[in-house]
Amino acid sequence: MMTEIEFRSFEDIEWRVSDDQDGTFEGFACRYGKRDSYGTTFQAGCFKRGIDRRDYALLFMHDPTRPVGTFRAEERDDHLWITGRYDDTQAGRDARAMARSGSAPELSVGFVRTDIDPRKLAEMDEEAYRDAVENIRSARLVEVSQITARMAAVPGSKLKTVRSALGELYAATDAPTLDERVREERERIAAEERLRERQRRAALLRLTTIGGA
Repeated sequence: MMTEIEFRSFEDIEWRVSDDQDGTFEGFACRYGKRDSYGTTFQAGCFKRGIDRRDYALLFMHDPTRPVGTFRAEERDDHLWITGRYDDTQAGRDARAMARSGSAPELSVGFVRTDIDPRKLAEMDEEAYRDAVENIRSARLVEVSQITARMAAVPGSKLKTVRSALGELYAATDAPTLDERVREERERIAAEERLRERQRRAALLRLTTIGGA
């Protein structure tokens, strides 16, 4: 299964920051059935088994060292809905102010896909492969971040989970892309098939030699 954390943001995401001083917010973190800039589409029910019932940290710009609040997530028919509260810290108050001013008004979802396996993808034909890659049918929510205006996650970003230190939850990496991993898997499968063919021919040659003796 995939372990790389991916990010998506949507131009028409709506969320509301309370006018009161309680620091609450709510809104859409993800819409289903809409094609994003990566060419992928979240399908309804994709987070059904991938949401914790406990609080998540609201991060700023996907930086795990910059939490600005907490939230809980709920999957609905056509979207992922979050409700939460900003921390009563300077970072939390600043993030709330930036959401209200419009300098950092957008949300971006960090998640791990749980519906694809490079080994299985490598065995698919091109049509089935594209359908599996482009439609997100199952995923685990990792975090939601508040991001600055028009700063959607860049397609092709390579980030992964670092399992050691919490302070290094995300780290840039030169790990291969999904397409590269599938290509490597297809090359491995082809190499195994060639080996089996050589072994089959060698076995036939031995039988022929024995039979002709």
